[in-house]
Amino acid sequence: MQAVDIIRKKRGGNPLTAGEIHFFVGAYAAGEISDAQAAAWLMAVVWRGMSREELIALTEAMLRSGDIIDLSALPGIKVDKQSTGGVGDKTSLVVAAVAAAGDLVVPMICGRGWSYAGGTLDKLESIPGFKTELTIDEFRAALAVCGCALAGQSSILAPAEKKLYALRAATGAIESPWLICASLLSRKLAEGADALVLDVKCGAGGFMKRSEDAECLAQLLVDTAGAMGKRAVALVTDMDQPLGRAIGNALEIAECIDVLRGGGPPDLRMLSLELCGWMFYLGERTASVELGRELAAELLAGGSALQKLRSIFYQQHGDELALFERQRLPHATFREDVCSALSGYVAGIDCERLGTACALLGGGRQTMDEAIDPAVGLVLHKKIGDVVTEQEPLVTVHFNSSGRLEEVTAMVRAAFKVSNAARYVPQPLVQKVIERTAASRGRGAS
Repeated sequence: MQAVDIIRKKRGGNPLTAGEIHFFVGAYAAGEISDAQAAAWLMAVVWRGMSREELIALTEAMLRSGDIIDLSALPGIKVDKQSTGGVGDKTSLVVAAVAAAGDLVVPMICGRGWSYAGGTLDKLESIPGFKTELTIDEFRAALAVCGCALAGQSSILAPAEKKLYALRAATGAIESPWLICASLLSRKLAEGADALVLDVKCGAGGFMKRSEDAECLAQLLVDTAGAMGKRAVALVTDMDQPLGRAIGNALEIAECIDVLRGGGPPDLRMLSLELCGWMFYLGERTASVELGRELAAELLAGGSALQKLRSIFYQQHGDELALFERQRLPHATFREDVCSALSGYVAGIDCERLGTACALLGGGRQTMDEAIDPAVGLVLHKKIGDVVTEQEPLVTVHFNSSGRLEEVTAMVRAAFKVSNAARYVPQPLVQKVIERTAASRGRGAS
């Protein structure tokens, strides 16, 4: 079997066999296929897409390239939540604490941010002392002690996925729905999850800009997970404006802590409760999603979720005092307001521009090994539908270097559309819920 023949076959629009896919992925993970050949194959997938059978084979190949964590000794259904990524997307810390406080087992292998979209792992690493590099034994121990583990992807979990993801980031192949699906599921299934709640971002700040593309990805995810024996649901959620008000790693952690302490932005709280409702339902903790939402709200209001986060911090060596003393988190030296040039209503926000502005401050990366500044970022004062007056602050920029400040402030100002027309109503936060199709259920697992 030759790599070049597999590349040619896929480029020509012909479906690959499971054997060909397993050979190609395994050989690339072993260093027997070059980056150039793997990049050519990735681009062929981007252009030609994949059949259901190819997608299952690719997910399996990346999953089986390393170890799979066995959590069978722990009681109950193991449930995780995963987002496709966006600007200000920060529900993971809230969801993990609430779900674990409600007696679910939550194994969470987290990813890094890329380009304008933030990553949960980068946010966690902004917490002083928080240990994200866990061995499999440490991961299991954290789950046994506090019902939750938040960790980075080790070299032995789906190593082919990790290597292919870095190549996708370097070659412009991130947005392919088939590659997103296989990458996300192989990583999540390697952590030992039984059920998944998937948050598929739709809009300017997500990788799926159009609703039809987001729904297509959502259906691919739940059908492929189901074919591999896992329960899954996908929520298509709005990313035409940032979630919450903070963009930037430590700023977003602080906002999550605010929610767990009873405050925080309403949209972040609402989406977190919705995701938890589905987690409790899939984890058979409640008989319905509605009861799951009610349980999540009780755990949040009663302080149980905050105490659970404190136990997670303790277990993974994070600074517990940061839960109560915000100044213990990284904070930028300087701040500058970006003000509106007009009066009216905020009619639109170019979410991707704000994410790019944060990256220019040092809060994001263009290569997977690039270091980031955890303290920098943006805090929004206005969102879609809000009234704004001339010279009123739209955003506060938190920065440590003024080298690109002028470029950043211009980008932030250009990201806001202010109109005198009738007040604009933002998109619903949850746009659609996608479950497994009847046709896929009928075909059974592969």
